[in-house]
Amino acid sequence: MSPVPIEIVLPGQTRVDALAVPISLPLTGEGARIVDEKLGGRLGRLVESGELRGDRNEALLLHVDAGLDAPRVVVVGLGKRDELDLDAFRSAGAAAAHALQRVGGTLAWLLDDSLDVPLPEQAGALVEGTILGGYSPGAWKTQDGEKRPKAVERIVIGHFDTQELREAAERAALLAERTNRARDLANMPPNELNPHTLGERAKELAQEHEHLTCDVLATRELDELEMGALSAVGRGSRNEPRLIVLRYDPPGARGDVVLGLVGKSITFDTGGISLKSATSMEDMKGDMAGGAGCLHGIGAVAALGLPVRAIAVLAAAENMPGGDAFRPGDILRAANGKTIEIINTDAEGRLVLADALWYARREGATHILDLATLTGAMELALGDLYAGYFANDDEWSERIRRAGDRSGDLLWPFPLHRRYRRYVDSAFADMKNGSTLRQGSPVLAAKFLEEFSGDGPWAHVDMAGPGFLERSRGDYLRVPGGTGYGVRLIAQLTELLASEL
Repeated sequence: MSPVPIEIVLPGQTRVDALAVPISLPLTGEGARIVDEKLGGRLGRLVESGELRGDRNEALLLHVDAGLDAPRVVVVGLGKRDELDLDAFRSAGAAAAHALQRVGGTLAWLLDDSLDVPLPEQAGALVEGTILGGYSPGAWKTQDGEKRPKAVERIVIGHFDTQELREAAERAALLAERTNRARDLANMPPNELNPHTLGERAKELAQEHEHLTCDVLATRELDELEMGALSAVGRGSRNEPRLIVLRYDPPGARGDVVLGLVGKSITFDTGGISLKSATSMEDMKGDMAGGAGCLHGIGAVAALGLPVRAIAVLAAAENMPGGDAFRPGDILRAANGKTIEIINTDAEGRLVLADALWYARREGATHILDLATLTGAMELALGDLYAGYFANDDEWSERIRRAGDRSGDLLWPFPLHRRYRRYVDSAFADMKNGSTLRQGSPVLAAKFLEEFSGDGPWAHVDMAGPGFLERSRGDYLRVPGGTGYGVRLIAQLTELLASEL
């Protein structure tokens, strides 16, 4: 899979299958005005009749006979001009891709220099939204190929070709493609994706990039490292756990900064002995979405050639009931020597992350970000739009927040006050993996993880809501399933680190 090709030429200089015109009302912008003139005032009449309102996510497909180098025009709404943000353009891109899903082909975008959003940012967001919005999760469908949605195969930006514009559009295409790869992983059925096959996918990714390597640690290596937490979670499954480690070591990178990425990679979660309800359990194939984001996040960093060393550690296991499964009441010893009383085997994500966090810090990570679909309470709090995050360092927290705002992988800070530690106090061990109180489950999980994060900046992202969707989100993520959350966040965060070094 490679990014969708990008071409930047002046409008009218190449034949395309469709021309997309983003608008906000009142109808302004040189591109929209020219298209309206060439269509004999057709857009203006549609506005007057109320058929075209310019609402966000709105798309109107018009077939034209002459006047333009395209047989179709897609008019997409951006919403109110005073509420424009990059997500408005991403959603416009998705709306256009959806309107063209029966034809696909080449789509040309007109930019609007009358808006407050800079043209490179417009181009990047439109490209990103077009590719993400054209994604289909139905790779396993066997229906007639003619009925399957067709993706946009080439994107043309109708403008003067400048380096800034080209870089923004090509970067967006690359990140959207990597995000869709992460979505593919999260959507894979658990009979195809398990800890071993996830490791094989990671090896394949490493082979694509000169400065990216991959090691997969199996049962013997985990035992040698005394990773009692990760090993216990995977013990009930015939598919043994893995610790998947990718290292990115580019030339010219500063030696005193290493970005650590740690991903929860539970390829299927039954809840173990503390069995989940059958309702929607099929979605638990997506419990490795954090690992998918880290995997293709470091792949995106390598593809962009960013001058920051990084290590990604994916803690992969299947949480299954069985004769050898770990139990409530067990006391585990993690790799850092701390003991954990198990009170709920469905609080397994923090267990695999515990050993992975320790390993990332041991291998030299100076700044750590972990991604996990961890608690249902975070989804209840923030829905499917924002992730919540906890950080032990204010400067690191602010970098992450800025990266989230910029990338589209939105997240919001939560408190990590030391007094929350009492939630995981245990009478029998150093800590327990949950609480019997129905209070503060996201923060008690974060306090648990802090015990294994080591010295240095660390942040935990609880992406339970936006990581795997039960239904369309109504914006540029228009289909259920994996979203690829974290790929764009990691790339943007690494770019911020590179610019500040």
